Amino acid sequence: MIYIGSDHRGFKLKEKLKNLLTEWGYEYEDMGPFEYNKDDDYPNFGETVARKVVLDKENRGILICGSGVGIDVAANKIDGIRAGTISEPEQARASMHDEDLNVLSLSADFLSEDKAVEIVKAFLEAKYGKEERYDRRLEEIKKIESNN
Repeated sequence: MIYIGSDHRGFKLKEKLKNLLTEWGYEYEDMGPFEYNKDDDYPNFGETVARKVVLDKENRGILICGSGVGIDVAANKIDGIRAGTISEPEQARASMHDEDLNVLSLSADFLSEDKAVEIVKAFLEAKYGKEERYDRRLEEIKKIESNN
């Protein structure tokens, strides 16, 4: 399942991506906002998506805010989340392959809509590399989380 959320600055792009997810045959759940509200706050949506993603290792999340960073920071506060603010399709593929990225964060203000679509497609099509060194690094991240 793909969980998608944004703040007000990412709302328009989120709505566009939902249509594409349907067109591409992906199952998704919109975690809000459900209407444009210029006074909403990104941490709420970052947390909501992240908490859903960690329930099943097959889940993925897509988050969007103005810079892509704030909502990313909020999501990464949840143990088990590996979110990254991505600006290029190849970066999305590499992050999936090496880090098993489970939440993609996008900037609504600094990416064109076309570039954002390319990044999402790359993120969804990429696979984790499952090499020993990547597994080892993910285990090291889990140790850091367990010490919080």
